Amino acid sequence: MKRINFIIGLLLVYTTGFAQLGGGVQSPQVHADRTVTFRFRPADTAKPQKVELSGGQFWTPGRVPMVRDTTGTWSVTIGPVVPNLYPYSFIVDGISVADPRNPDYFPNETFKNSLLDVIGDAPPLYSADKDVPHGTVSYRLYYSKSMDLMRNMVVYTPPGYEENTRKEYPVLYLIHGATDTEETWFKVGHVNLIMDNLIAKGQAEPMIIVMPYANAAPALQKANRTLDASKFGGDIFRNELIKEIIPYTEKQYRALKSSDKRAIAGFSRGGGQTLAAGAKHPEIFGYVAAYAPAIRGDQAALEASIGTTYASADELKKLKLFTISTGTDDSLYPFSKIFSEVLTKNNIKHQTLFTSGGHTWMNCRLYITETAKQLFK
Repeated sequence: MKRINFIIGLLLVYTTGFAQLGGGVQSPQVHADRTVTFRFRPADTAKPQKVELSGGQFWTPGRVPMVRDTTGTWSVTIGPVVPNLYPYSFIVDGISVADPRNPDYFPNETFKNSLLDVIGDAPPLYSADKDVPHGTVSYRLYYSKSMDLMRNMVVYTPPGYEENTRKEYPVLYLIHGATDTEETWFKVGHVNLIMDNLIAKGQAEPMIIVMPYANAAPALQKANRTLDASKFGGDIFRNELIKEIIPYTEKQYRALKSSDKRAIAGFSRGGGQTLAAGAKHPEIFGYVAAYAPAIRGDQAALEASIGTTYASADELKKLKLFTISTGTDDSLYPFSKIFSEVLTKNNIKHQTLFTSGGHTWMNCRLYITETAKQLFK
């Protein structure tokens, strides 16, 4: 009993201290009517003159002034907000900062955003956390021989993977955008929840999903090192993916080892890397899905990429799935459209999913949902 009372006393001390430091400030607070209150409480020594909410993907205008109360807390209520997962930040005297009260963050090398999760059934969201069997998300380290560095990846294994130790699974290699990290498809893309929900409905095959850190530069800079990309055919990551990440995955996990059991997908620069690896090597990847791929060029340049940058038309025709998906408001949309026309001209079977909206992870979640339904069928 004395031990219990001691622990309760400690909790009272900590919670009281936390409240005195402003720990009672909740942000964001989603109300029953789907309006949302954001609050920002600066340190006692800070006296910002202006605080704004930046959240252009869920509210127009993108920046909304916040109002300071007598306690020094800045706040604003907006909405109702359509259910989805959105990035946002506070602009404090012109400087963008993440919400210090929100543990849900957007993994990125440059900007530091927080995440607003508005739950609801309209529109239906496969990315919502539902009462279904869940897979496992693991953080893994592997040694990259080509870079002579330890490297990060995130791996999703489907429900039942740990229990059924004899079953082997197909693998999707999923690549993030330019300044994102290996965590972004997990924390922002919610690909694990999407797969859990699709598998539970019988709409997707159980699969392993490997999410590597596709940007070599930060790791090399941290180690004060450089690499000559020409030694890797001009593409350090494609070399690492094919020669190191795939072998590592197939050694560490019960992964099926044929092209018809390997897929690759990616967003933005990751979409370009997806094409550079998957459309270059259909003998390795049977399924290729590029989301707002970072490719540029006119009709002639993209026409010339078939058989050079990418495999020949005859080889690309062997792909079981070839998909290009881009928002029509995305600056990369014109190039996706031209590339699709080039594929059509060369009689290369492919699908397009051109949706409304721009270069957003809302679109990514839609694209991966549609792709996952078609993989390994």
